Amino acid sequence: MTLGQHLLELRKRLFLAAAGILLGTIVGWLLSGFVWDALREPIYAIVHAQHRNAQINYPDITSAFDLKLKISLYVGLIVSSPVWLYQTFAFLMPGLTRTEKRYTFGFFFTAVPLFLAGCAAGWYVLPHVVELMTSFAPTQDAAFINAQNYFDFVLKLVVAIGIAFVLPVFLVLLNFAGVISAHSIIKSWRIATLIIILFTAIATPAADVISMFLLAIPMVLLYFTAYGIAALHDRRTAKRAQNLEEGLTA
Repeated sequence: MTLGQHLLELRKRLFLAAAGILLGTIVGWLLSGFVWDALREPIYAIVHAQHRNAQINYPDITSAFDLKLKISLYVGLIVSSPVWLYQTFAFLMPGLTRTEKRYTFGFFFTAVPLFLAGCAAGWYVLPHVVELMTSFAPTQDAAFINAQNYFDFVLKLVVAIGIAFVLPVFLVLLNFAGVISAHSIIKSWRIATLIIILFTAIATPAADVISMFLLAIPMVLLYFTAYGIAALHDRRTAKRAQNLEEGLTA
């Protein structure tokens, strides 16, 4: 494909991804009340666990409407993940051979469950993070939490962990596209493990070590799984090249 064709393909994929997110946002608008009720639960838990007054506040008249839009957008981003993940893989497809394109569908059907599993993991650690962060305030003080700031913290945490769970799939896809080798992946395993531990330590503060390891262990395993798949692919590619070379010299 020429540069112009790549740009046209990119525009097409971005448009389809945006259309999917827009439809997901409409669904998110309908579900926003239910989602916001679920997001309040960690705040209610503060009242029972720390015996303090805890409330969510809207600092100005438009805050509630803005918050509803944000909830709709983030829910739409999660609901439409099959659409925009597929468009991402489809854009990278022209760089793969016909055989490797078949694997891309396997990557897609792996990435979507991993993204949703990552979001679920973020949702699991959320109450622990909220409880720990608010516990630093004296018990005789009330916790008045800004609704916008609280929502940004929660949803960015959930979506960020979801994306982190998908990154190993992109490593494999880049390997199949010939961008990185399995050797490069395994060579950076120490740095990758350190980054994963730091990421999970930020998402789950040190006081909740169990949640940190529950989040870090599957991410490390996914990284090494990506290396294993990439190593098998590199081995097959090298063998195929060797057979072709022997066939030409024969």
